Amino acid sequence: MSFLKAAALAAVCSFALAFGQTNPPLHVSWPATYTNPLTLRTANGPAESCPDPAIIKQRQSGFDTWYLYCTGDPLNSADVDANGNLRPHLILQFKSYDLVHWTYLSDAFQKTPAWVGTATAQLWAPAVKHFNGKYYLYYVAPNTMQGGSAIGVATSASPAGPWVDSGAPVVAPENNPYNNAPGRAVIDPDVIEDNAGQRYIAYGSFNGGISIRKLSADGLTSDPASEQQLAIDNYYEGANFWKHDGYYYLMVSASTCCDGPLSGYSVRVGRALTPLGPFVDKNGVSLNTFAPGGTFVIAANGNHWGGPGGNVVFTDDSGQDYMLYHAVDLNAPYFDGFPGVTRRPALIDPIDWVDGWPVVRGGLYASAGKQPAPAAQPWQYNTYVAKDETVMDLPGQKIAALSDEFNSMTLSPQWHFVHPQANNTYTLTGSAYEVQTQGPDEASDPAQVSILAEPVPATGDWMVETKVTTSVPFDNSCCYNYAQGALFIYLNDQNSIKLDVVPIWDTRQVEFGKQVGPVPQNYPTYDHQVVGPPSTTTWLRIVRRGHGDAGELYTAYSSNDGEHWVKGGTWQHQLGSSAQIGISAENTAGFTMDFDYVRVYRLK
Repeated sequence: MSFLKAAALAAVCSFALAFGQTNPPLHVSWPATYTNPLTLRTANGPAESCPDPAIIKQRQSGFDTWYLYCTGDPLNSADVDANGNLRPHLILQFKSYDLVHWTYLSDAFQKTPAWVGTATAQLWAPAVKHFNGKYYLYYVAPNTMQGGSAIGVATSASPAGPWVDSGAPVVAPENNPYNNAPGRAVIDPDVIEDNAGQRYIAYGSFNGGISIRKLSADGLTSDPASEQQLAIDNYYEGANFWKHDGYYYLMVSASTCCDGPLSGYSVRVGRALTPLGPFVDKNGVSLNTFAPGGTFVIAANGNHWGGPGGNVVFTDDSGQDYMLYHAVDLNAPYFDGFPGVTRRPALIDPIDWVDGWPVVRGGLYASAGKQPAPAAQPWQYNTYVAKDETVMDLPGQKIAALSDEFNSMTLSPQWHFVHPQANNTYTLTGSAYEVQTQGPDEASDPAQVSILAEPVPATGDWMVETKVTTSVPFDNSCCYNYAQGALFIYLNDQNSIKLDVVPIWDTRQVEFGKQVGPVPQNYPTYDHQVVGPPSTTTWLRIVRRGHGDAGELYTAYSSNDGEHWVKGGTWQHQLGSSAQIGISAENTAGFTMDFDYVRVYRLK
């Protein structure tokens, strides 16, 4: 036994004896490291899915017990009913002494709360708080007898329950505040207290955006008249607050949570001096505008963890902040025997504060190997070393043969059209390649998409950049859905990477898509991540790196001035040296996309 290990064990024993505490048992082997995902034990094998996790700590007699709560997914692939269907749950509950190994306790509820009725058999997105001398469990009823989703609340003297439901929603079903349409997504609650002691409840999703209301002193009701918008609709969900150095940080998840190996979730953040906002990112861009900002906290990094999001933040007993979140194992995205039903295990990784902004593992994002274990007890320490890996890829030497400024009135011979049968009409203005949107896109009718293409570099790692100006109105007007100017890495009509500027309802977004095929039955063929906010003119970059037998890693960047870039997430794909660089105008007809240039570089 090493000196450090012996000293640590002695400290545990003396601490326990001093407080007369035998829980947790002294034979616990405190882990020095952990590897994602968290180990969630049940009587019938490990739990495989813990979406939208929440966490709280209870200290008794000098020991800490940690409690974990999750959306009510099936525990594992064997968790089925008499008909062989996966069994939903009413909020999963686990406990741990070391923050790494967890034991399933029970569901938070033994039956659906009466006010919810039989409209749902599953409850979602728990948020657990302690105030007024008791514990509060806020949760989502995705369907209710009132019609639509709502947020409920239950209380208990213990974080393990039993929980007593309040008997009514704390936020009832409501209409979308943007268009008054019924069926707003009243989901994903979080509760925050301001410096004056007023508590608020935030909630919302793509349909209706993120709202916040005053919470009553007893925590059981909210005031609809106080409702305000924090983030635009059609972009963010999963609001979670964190206070740090005088600021309130609002972390929100974007894109798709649950599309198996193509899940595109990421977590973005803005900060404000009060819970009411306005929340802006490190570049000063609001979360509540039609081209929303949001500084990246975590995104896909190209390892086997995709779609990281649905997060909360907690601090371990050494003072190190952590993100607790779910992600999708790209090697095992679905419950066994149930293709199409995404499982989202729980992960943790440390947060670094870089220039006042939170970023997971200093910008390395989700870990796939051994990491220093968090400090789960007050006598423990944490060996994690803070880092700043928020580096940007920079262009090196330009590859002249693959670059074109489009300053000629004739098309360079380096170019050809991928689909000769498509409507490949274009205009060379003397300063841009100009093309009209036509209707089809590569995910629905690829053979009719006009893609101007050239070969990718034959060897090495590289970057491609373009500058695109769209005629789609740059405001919150609606609806020109998916009329886009796109930069492609295109292998064939089933396999590509795409970075585009696109209107989606009343928002303007930069979409980073992956198309793959053929795929097994019930697997997706296309989905996307999002990058930085666009403008009327937006600069786009795709960085390609080799990734051995797994193919390549493609990372997205966007900019509104060509100088200051936002780095997005990374897709892993196998496109190889036969792929082509392409530019295209797609989907809803009637708009013009002007490509000022295409430049291809070696990486600096």
